[in-house]
Amino acid sequence: MCGIVGYVGNEEAVPVLIEGLRKLEYRGYDSAGVAVLGKPGLVVRKAKGALKNLEEKIKVETGGSTLTAGSLANSVLSGTMGIGHTRWATHGEPSDTNAHPQVDVSGKIAVVHNGIIENYARLRDWLIERGVQFTSETDTEIIANLISYHYKGDLLQAVLDAVGRLDGSWALVVISVDDPDRIIAVRKENPLVLGQGAGETLVGSDVPALLEYTREVYYLEDREIAVLYRDHVDFYNDEGKSIQKKTTHIEWDAAAAEKGGYEHFMLKEIHEQPKALTDTLRPRIITADAGGVNDTAGNKGAVTNNAKKISLEEIGFDASWAQANRVMITACGTAWHAGVIGKYAFEHFARIPVDVDTASEFRYRDPIFNPKDIFIIISQSGETADTLAAMRMAKKGGARIIAITNVVGSTLAREADLVMYTWAGPEIAVASTKAFTTQLMCINLIALQFGVLRGTIDPVHLNKYINALEAIPAQAEKILSGKENIQRFASLQFNKNKVFFMGRLFDYAASLESALKLKEICYTHSEAFAAGELKHGPIALVDTSTLVVAICTQTKLFDKMESSITQVKARGASIAVITWEDDAESGRFDRIADEKFRIPRTEDALSPILSVIPAQLFAYYCSVLRGLDPDKPRNLAKSVTVE
Repeated sequence: MCGIVGYVGNEEAVPVLIEGLRKLEYRGYDSAGVAVLGKPGLVVRKAKGALKNLEEKIKVETGGSTLTAGSLANSVLSGTMGIGHTRWATHGEPSDTNAHPQVDVSGKIAVVHNGIIENYARLRDWLIERGVQFTSETDTEIIANLISYHYKGDLLQAVLDAVGRLDGSWALVVISVDDPDRIIAVRKENPLVLGQGAGETLVGSDVPALLEYTREVYYLEDREIAVLYRDHVDFYNDEGKSIQKKTTHIEWDAAAAEKGGYEHFMLKEIHEQPKALTDTLRPRIITADAGGVNDTAGNKGAVTNNAKKISLEEIGFDASWAQANRVMITACGTAWHAGVIGKYAFEHFARIPVDVDTASEFRYRDPIFNPKDIFIIISQSGETADTLAAMRMAKKGGARIIAITNVVGSTLAREADLVMYTWAGPEIAVASTKAFTTQLMCINLIALQFGVLRGTIDPVHLNKYINALEAIPAQAEKILSGKENIQRFASLQFNKNKVFFMGRLFDYAASLESALKLKEICYTHSEAFAAGELKHGPIALVDTSTLVVAICTQTKLFDKMESSITQVKARGASIAVITWEDDAESGRFDRIADEKFRIPRTEDALSPILSVIPAQLFAYYCSVLRGLDPDKPRNLAKSVTVE
């Protein structure tokens, strides 16, 4: 959540900061601000609401139609070092006063902050006793004044002393009038990334803010400190001792984080799914020598299937996996829904018990670990606070951690024992789409390979499933080519205030994600339930104002689904069915559904990768028809880095 940008270089800082914050708008925020070290000293400008409000305020002040070096040249905002922030309110309502940056009482130190300071009340009282008068309700203003209290001529030491007294989570970027040539950045449980261009250095809370200037970046680890100069960066540990860090190369460029002609990032990312699925799958399917049974390292984990094999060397897939007695999966939100599907997949393909938990619950219960457990953590960003806490708990319990994430260099990727990347490319819209389907691709590959290792998948069936996986990107493209039908249906249903999704087995898991998409971006009361639970409560809410979307791809349960659909239709609900095309059995739904969305036939166990796409499109079009911004749903953030 929230966006941080810092710049020190030779250019005017304000345009760099504003543009960097614009690249981070997807993270969620309700106010924005910048602080610049200019000729008169520290100058701060802030505005409640959208970033454009701040931009317009600065334009009016500088008299320019755009924010350029020329319009800023004679302004108090002229300066080549500054920090910026988009804030998501935690302590104090969204307002100009509570927006970041926050400044100490001397007006010399400015701070931007992501995260929450848990002992802020005690620190606030302590500072008030020492004469500090606060102007905001934020915990961030406490940090600025705590640094000021400890400042004795060395800003780095003052920051070290201040953070040593903080409880909670933070990513801090600090500037001071008395230290006009450098920026201090430090993190704990909230991401910060740094990069150097030609005569300029930047820091941000995520990579897109830096990509215009460099694709070689540094990731800060917990409690590490970076000191940014125009021409270099120095790194220190929490004791102030100098350390060395290596850069990470970002494969995707700035253009990948742009809309590319689409009206919204969400629609672009829905359309990117065929490529993302291909990119995730292709490197993990390789041609095998006829009759071969092992990979190049002699591992049984790459057993052939006549012509092809699954290769998962990146997660150390070897015979030691066969000793596992259980798979544990934990995640939050959309990634948790992928985990639910993962439970079904592992039990179906590998015949092994699976526990799946939301990370926010898992970390507070008293879980039982076994060193033989396979512990899978799923997170698009790799920075989700509850998910990271669950991973650290599992590591202490002796579990082997396998991370599935989309972000190279993320905290999850760095701390897990082994990592499987989804290769979905940057996902900017808050509502996840391509990250979800590529997570499912990874999960199915692991589950299938685990089944091979355990002897529950034979070469014939493995061959069948690999062929089905390879067909999915083209099948996804086919669904997208018929999006006009979904758009038309959305135009008839977008004002529904009560929408239920139901299914069984894999379809129930897909219903969870489908309902979430509508809830996130349309603010519609949207609920998912297992169709067998219909009579255990949900049917009491069904009436003529209800839309029920039934996902029907589990062929052996078509009779059961037909019965459930008939019951809700008898109570006046509108019915949409997502089911197979060119399938005689699925034809039974024609007579009872008001609308059918037919998807290409794949294996029943792989169906969620395809069945969720019509639901994604339906949610998108409903959001647009309601006049909402599907990329920036209210109160939500892309990366939830606080509890």
